[in-house]
Amino acid sequence: MLEKSHYLVKEHVGVLKFSGTYDIIDPETQAPIGVAQERLGFLTHALRLVIDKRILPTTVAIAEQEDGPAVLTIQRGFTLLRSRIDILDRSGQAIGYFKSKLFSLGGGFHVYDTRDQLVAEVKGDWKGWNFKFIDANGSEVGTVTKKWAGLGKELFTSADTYMISIGQEFKGKAGLLLAAGLAIDIVFKEG
Repeated sequence: MLEKSHYLVKEHVGVLKFSGTYDIIDPETQAPIGVAQERLGFLTHALRLVIDKRILPTTVAIAEQEDGPAVLTIQRGFTLLRSRIDILDRSGQAIGYFKSKLFSLGGGFHVYDTRDQLVAEVKGDWKGWNFKFIDANGSEVGTVTKKWAGLGKELFTSADTYMISIGQEFKGKAGLLLAAGLAIDIVFKEG
């Protein structure tokens, strides 16, 4: 799953949902290649009734099939101003982390490896729908683009669809950038 350079991510539509589930699809074949699911404890579910979910901790497991073992895990603890989101591989070892920007017009965050080296920056446009992965040298190495789902779905649901594209020269960090693309919606945008 992590060897791809293009991913289509579709959020499941749900009424009164307390956790998110996203299908990860190969855009060339339209075949499902994975799923991302928020895995929350009872207390976090209960607190989401009264507290904004962007403040509460969350864990997102990215697996090749629903309820399967995680290939990647996105974890965020309690947060107020700036979030730190840790990314773990299938063995539970850290592969990097994201640090949200304090001020950003279109949204965005920094992507770091395990040695605290800046790997990329995620920059959003003024609408907060399209994002670019910019490497430490200032070159674009990937994009996240929101796909229009139609008037009915856009007006009456918060379910989004994104295309994540990763440049060939950055495929060694595909897991980190796939997690970054998912974190845009799951961790930073959903309210």
